[in-house]
Amino acid sequence: MALFDLKALLSENTYPGRGIVMGMSADGKNAMFAYFIMGRSENSRNRIFEKFDGGMRTKAFDESKLSDPSLIIYNPYLQIGDTDIITNGDQTNTVYDFLKDGKTFEDALMTREFEPDAPNYTPRISGVADYDFANATYAYKLSILKSSNGNPDACNRYFYSYKPLAGIGHFIHTYKCDGDPIPSFYGEPEEVALPNTAQELADLCWENLNEDNKVSLFVRCVPLDGSDATEIIINKNV
Repeated sequence: MALFDLKALLSENTYPGRGIVMGMSADGKNAMFAYFIMGRSENSRNRIFEKFDGGMRTKAFDESKLSDPSLIIYNPYLQIGDTDIITNGDQTNTVYDFLKDGKTFEDALMTREFEPDAPNYTPRISGVADYDFANATYAYKLSILKSSNGNPDACNRYFYSYKPLAGIGHFIHTYKCDGDPIPSFYGEPEEVALPNTAQELADLCWENLNEDNKVSLFVRCVPLDGSDATEIIINKNV
């Protein structure tokens, strides 16, 4: 089956919401992932990504306009040992804490569910990459926790585990498209073609996200030979 075109998936959808792309560079030398956020409200759009040692956080661009931090201020990315965690909410910390205690990605997310933001009940999307630099390889997983077709009485939890292949990534996002309420993503993560470098992936994502709704993008490219990773942050608010 042909790969999806990531450019088309982004440019033809005005509101995929928050999205994670994970996979391997086209030359097979690097693990890659990207995380983006979008917003329709002033509160959601009033954000930037900010790197710190061992992770990355969201923060208000203009603190005076921050009305409700509960679902928009969190750590999208945390690193623990040779593992990267990327999510769209404070479940990043849940996964981190479980891994620190010797438990699993799945264990952590079985304790969480979709966001309590009726009527959308935004799904929680999460990814984890486990590196084996001694053997120049890695593996990654994705997950989505979402309501049962908009019914908040049930949380459906889906987990996907991948062996990386050169030039192939998987894309999962919170929403299928714009709407009111916004329909949740459904189906398996979309298999997409990936480029070679962090800059190419950053350009591919940022240039094709809806200009009105895009807010911030984080890209991380990890050489499997154990050399230094490349990270890129792009914020619309500067």
